[in-house]
Amino acid sequence: MPQQMIWFFLSIAFSFVAWGIIAARYIWPELRLRDRAEALRPLLILHSFRFIGLAFLVPGVVSPDLPSTFAHSAAYGDLIAATLALLALLLLPSAAGVAAAWIFSLWGSADILNAFYQANHTGLSAGQLGAAFFLPTLVVPLLLITHGLAFRILLQHQPEPARQESRHPA
Repeated sequence: MPQQMIWFFLSIAFSFVAWGIIAARYIWPELRLRDRAEALRPLLILHSFRFIGLAFLVPGVVSPDLPSTFAHSAAYGDLIAATLALLALLLLPSAAGVAAAWIFSLWGSADILNAFYQANHTGLSAGQLGAAFFLPTLVVPLLLITHGLAFRILLQHQPEPARQESRHPA
């Protein structure tokens, strides 16, 4: 394995560790106290920025050698995910909003896993990402972790908060 790929995968691994700590110590403790719709809102807002995946289509940001199969799949998949996140945000707290959040979470997770598959299948090298290198190394781990949180919230029984604890003493 070329050395640049070792640094690439090491960056992704460190990002998963760092975002995992942040999620466990700061994000989940806050979200678990909220009802479903209010817990999903900040996650959906975060994912509404997935339009940034369109950077894979911008010449000069990425190498001209970036496989177009990967670039188009990742860019348009992210754009659809951002649109679904905004739709779910708009429809919450209704049942349609919860359904849209499920669709978003399933699509968004599958899109990220497909991007990993496409990158591997096309023989993508880290250098081909150019300035978009930060997306898989910094942003994607956060997105996958927050998808996990969204699934956890969606699987909770409602209308109770994800975990019954009061922030305010009686």
